[in-house]
Amino acid sequence: HSDSCPSSQKQQASELKKKKNMATMQGPPGYGPVMVLNQKTQRQTGRQAQLSNISAARAVADIIRTTLGPRSMLKMLLDPMGGIVITNDGNCILREIDVSHPTAKSMIELSRAQDEEVGDGTTSVIILAGEVLIQSEPFLRNNMHPTVIVQGYNKALQAALDICEEQAVKVNVEDTEQMTKIVNSCIGTKFSSRWNDIMVTMALKAVLTVSRPQSSSSSQLQDGTSVDGTKVMTEVDIKRYAKVEKIPGGEITDSIVVRGVMFAKDTVHSKMRRRIENPRILLLDSPLEYKKGETQTNVEITDEEDWNTMLKMEEEYVENICAEIIAHKPDIVITEKGVSDLAQHFLAKANITAFRRLRKTDNNRIARAVGATIVSRTDEIQESDIGTQCGLFEMRKIGEEWFCYLDECESPKACTIVLRGGSKDVLNEIERNLQDAMQVVRNVVYNPKLLPGGGATEMAVAIGLRRQGQKIQGIQQGPFQAVGEAMEVIPRTLAQNCGVSVIRTVTQLRAKHAAAYDQALEEKKPFQCHWGINGVTGDLVSMEELGIWEPFNVKVQTIKTAIESACMILRIDDIVSGSKKK
Repeated sequence: HSDSCPSSQKQQASELKKKKNMATMQGPPGYGPVMVLNQKTQRQTGRQAQLSNISAARAVADIIRTTLGPRSMLKMLLDPMGGIVITNDGNCILREIDVSHPTAKSMIELSRAQDEEVGDGTTSVIILAGEVLIQSEPFLRNNMHPTVIVQGYNKALQAALDICEEQAVKVNVEDTEQMTKIVNSCIGTKFSSRWNDIMVTMALKAVLTVSRPQSSSSSQLQDGTSVDGTKVMTEVDIKRYAKVEKIPGGEITDSIVVRGVMFAKDTVHSKMRRRIENPRILLLDSPLEYKKGETQTNVEITDEEDWNTMLKMEEEYVENICAEIIAHKPDIVITEKGVSDLAQHFLAKANITAFRRLRKTDNNRIARAVGATIVSRTDEIQESDIGTQCGLFEMRKIGEEWFCYLDECESPKACTIVLRGGSKDVLNEIERNLQDAMQVVRNVVYNPKLLPGGGATEMAVAIGLRRQGQKIQGIQQGPFQAVGEAMEVIPRTLAQNCGVSVIRTVTQLRAKHAAAYDQALEEKKPFQCHWGINGVTGDLVSMEELGIWEPFNVKVQTIKTAIESACMILRIDDIVSGSKKK
């Protein structure tokens, strides 16, 4: 950069001064050094920055490493407020940890992205990315340029995805047994694995409940992209329609998926019916009380009669509203706003059960479950707005609270999952696990392809990359094969966490896959080898027997995210901290 011409140097210096973040530059002769950087700024450049990034990534990966696989450990995290979180969900751990190193922060973003995108594989993404970076360290030390490494990595990424395509197995979403196996592989590594069967069936039930409309009404999508399965996804909305209600107490085995909705509200009037079969349900979002002014309103009354007239008008107004409701003979009225005492009286007299101040989200959920439409004005109620699909309404008392169940709906499109368990911590962890499980089911519903779990896919990719890497000419061969090496970290960690001899196990697994690869080459068949590690015992097994499968989306997303982020971190060659105060 430094021209001999001093003016350009000064210009450069002044530009940099604006940025205020470059180190000292040698000024024109006789002037001494020009201070460009603020004294306090720390700056790492070149090799040093890359190596420090790699060690940061390694540190993050090491935190997470022990939580991979069925024999995984839990982490207990204290937040500054003194609350505790006990979990082994990679994303959750990283969310709670307070990290100062910038690279480590970007690693943490990875797991969040993974969690939002596919909901599972948060742990493996971090471990993989860390490992890919660690593999790149020797190349950097040998003065290989980061962009070359990155090119090699990108080539390897493409190759890895092709290998995954070959390994994939198609699956039928309606086949419960097969689906159970998939979800098992997801929750098998979690704290709730003791009650796996319950958790799995709950997750399956919940997601399939919520996702039904997709096959039947997929034709309704505006842009007509339902056929090739790209846009169909819009239909599985777990967040909105599968509500998890956590009620401390009871056993975890008491948890159920309600075929319909439940919410923690009591009837507004004690005399209202507590149990109705096949109720007609009306959902409102208007208040059943006299309209109050938005701000303070003053009315001056000169005549006593007028006062009575006003009260009467209010009462008549409420009575009218109630009459309009009663005309449609609903059994249950649920509103998001208040219900005045007077309205309660009228509704109770007409033998209608009323609930007030329901959350909007709950109301939407009920609307989907019982097939009702939420009405904003009472004078516009139509017969079609009333929900009739609910089979049973009843109030049940759990612990201290009354809960309202709208149960046994026919083909509900929404559901509530009731979780019971010993303590709040247990419930939170189980809720996280359930979320993961539901995400997994959702992914399979979107893209019904599976890959073998237990480190089998990773090992296959590792072997494939290694063999293909031998054909690559030139300098990129090293990084290309390094991705293969890095892939082995997953089976290795699995073996480590069950405490068997890592070297022996991984070597045997590698040999199995290599043999399968050679055989596939000879027979010109696509390369498929489903041998992996049984995460509980640490033995080598075929994943088809063990029945551990993972959704194609999750695996592919994991590999993509890990490698791409590693490439990004490798490209950083300058870290400046202490930039100027905003």
